[in-house]
Amino acid sequence: MSVFQELKARGLIAQMTDEREIQELIDKGGAKFYIGFDATADSLHVGHMVQLIIMRHLQLAGNVPVFLLGGGTTLIGDPSGRSDMRQMMTMEQIAHNCECFKQQAGRILDFSEGKSMMVNNADWLIDLGYVELLREVGAHFSVNRMLTAEAYKARWEKGLSFLEFNYMIMQAYDFYVLFKEHGIRLQCGGDDQWSNILAGTELIRRKTAENGGAGEDAYGMTFKLLLTTTGQKMGKTQAGAVWLDPEKTSPFDFYQYWRNVDDADVLNCLRMLTFLPVAEIETMAAWEGSQLNRAKEILAYELTTIVHGEAEAQKAEETAKALFTAGGAADMPTVTLTADDLTDGVIDILALLVKTGLCPSKSEARRAVEQGGVEAAGEKMDGFGVSFTAAALTGEGIVLRRGKKKFCRVVLGE
Repeated sequence: MSVFQELKARGLIAQMTDEREIQELIDKGGAKFYIGFDATADSLHVGHMVQLIIMRHLQLAGNVPVFLLGGGTTLIGDPSGRSDMRQMMTMEQIAHNCECFKQQAGRILDFSEGKSMMVNNADWLIDLGYVELLREVGAHFSVNRMLTAEAYKARWEKGLSFLEFNYMIMQAYDFYVLFKEHGIRLQCGGDDQWSNILAGTELIRRKTAENGGAGEDAYGMTFKLLLTTTGQKMGKTQAGAVWLDPEKTSPFDFYQYWRNVDDADVLNCLRMLTFLPVAEIETMAAWEGSQLNRAKEILAYELTTIVHGEAEAQKAEETAKALFTAGGAADMPTVTLTADDLTDGVIDILALLVKTGLCPSKSEARRAVEQGGVEAAGEKMDGFGVSFTAAALTGEGIVLRRGKKKFCRVVLGE
């Protein structure tokens, strides 16, 4: 199976500018292609995983992924998929985030000599003069056509800043620079980037036709977003985003996120995010009950291995099994309290549930206890009068559980 057929079989491809040309380009191998990542946080998250996995698929087929750090475009902010304007960030924040992205991308992509590239659009956007940009790029854009883009239409009534209006022009210019400097003819991205990608292919055609030429072709391919069967974006929990940085989302919590996905989403996640053979994944379609739980364990193990390494995946798997069979394990998520969190040397069960983040408020903690869904130190909480002393929380502490899927170890720090 060719890499193009592989991507189609996994249900990854959404839209293409020219299917035949793109298939020939990536199946032959040696093609440079790029995906841009704006540095809006200090970690990549689950929403970025489809792009990273696709880059790896194409790399394994002999193509050269170019990881574009959005050091320049992050200063503008992409309005795609947004109901409001992104928070303005400083150059220092963006530079720090870019460094974090480099480390995380290196766990999935091979950045050894000639295997891939990493570039930063700050190198050509920051010093680009405004008048120069207007003459070089702006002359090739129709405002009427730009306003038909989904990202702009969705924001038109609520308000679209002129700053954000320039984002499409900046992304198109990125493609032109990479085409001109590195011979890159293919830009890929999530399906919400379709309008921006098309703007880049059109700019390249127009710029290369300026001196009477026919205009050269460049191509765009988008991939399906990682959605649940109900159409919601995956990668969000009550506590926030699921990050690839182990300091923000522990390998165990990362494992548990995938272990607890909805039954209806397991096969799609296996197809889109793992490197397991498609035929092997399709055999799981008939699985039910405990077999389906096994499919979730396979998904969680595979993805944790990809992002955090096999040792962390094994540790997370063992911790999960120990938790649900023996009631606890040393490597489960741990919340460390201080003496200031205690009142007169104790903390009650409701305050403990809120402090650990297992419940967002005391009212929800109260409901959880009333419904019989809270267990602490191996005992079911039947009322609100239970409190824990400093002595009970020292050493290995206690295991606190809410329902079947939320739990942590609670210890008292120095």
